[in-house]
Amino acid sequence: MGFIAHAQTSQWPDKSISMIVGFPAGGPTDLAARSLAPSMQKQLGQTIVIENKPGATGSIAAAQVKRAAPDGYTLFVSSIGTFVVAPHLLKQINYDALKDFDYISLPFQAPNVLVTGPARPERTVAQVLAAMKKQPGKLTFASSGVGASDHLSAELLWQQSKTQGLHVPYKGGAPAMQDTLGGQVDFFMTNINAVLPHILAGRLHAIAITDNKRSPALPDVPTFAEAGVPGMEVYGWQGLVAPKGLPEPVKKKISDAAIQAMRDPDTVKKLNNLGVTIVANTPEEFTAFVERENKRWKDLIQARKISVD
Repeated sequence: MGFIAHAQTSQWPDKSISMIVGFPAGGPTDLAARSLAPSMQKQLGQTIVIENKPGATGSIAAAQVKRAAPDGYTLFVSSIGTFVVAPHLLKQINYDALKDFDYISLPFQAPNVLVTGPARPERTVAQVLAAMKKQPGKLTFASSGVGASDHLSAELLWQQSKTQGLHVPYKGGAPAMQDTLGGQVDFFMTNINAVLPHILAGRLHAIAITDNKRSPALPDVPTFAEAGVPGMEVYGWQGLVAPKGLPEPVKKKISDAAIQAMRDPDTVKKLNNLGVTIVANTPEEFTAFVERENKRWKDLIQARKISVD
């Protein structure tokens, strides 16, 4: 039996691989999968079939992937929401994010940017905080949904600056963006790659970024720390995982291929132009990262009494 298992492992992959994506086509999670797949296909010598299975912050797809055989033929790409937020927000969740997956690599991450429409007068973090202190709980902050990284960024800002805005959750980033552009909501703290074209076109004003350094894509926009609010490093991130129990040689082949895919010069250039930072870490580094993120967001969700009800 051991010999057969070893033979199967050494021949892996000998058929096509499914890459399940926990979100719809066109978003940052789908971008991660489509950035990985072409190069990984070439390296592994097999077709990678991307399947988008959105719903419930990626948790529907996560529950399906958890039940798949840990043979390397089912991979899963999902986001911060699936792995370290939904488990602390959703009551009915059919997976354990820390126990049910082998974490393979974090392809990239992107900071959020606090933006406002052209009708608002605020242009600095100090002005935003002053406006909130003048009208506590009145200024509106859009998000793509309760527990999304844009929502958690706003909650973190209020916690760190001892201010309070009014959270306005939408069903996705697109309608939140439309209402920010139209002036129906005051502020939106969203992923840099989603908002960059609007900032560059002058339709939105960027106030600060949730990174530990300025973004090459927006060199004139300060970090929150520079603007006087520390502890605001927040990244939307997408991760590549597999069902728990992958044979080590298979895991190594997948992680090596994923890391190499994210070092492709054309891919790096394309993603950097979107404001995205390549990470491409090892399984051990990614696992440790998820454990840290899990604790951080669990603590914030509890401290801020965030719930989906």
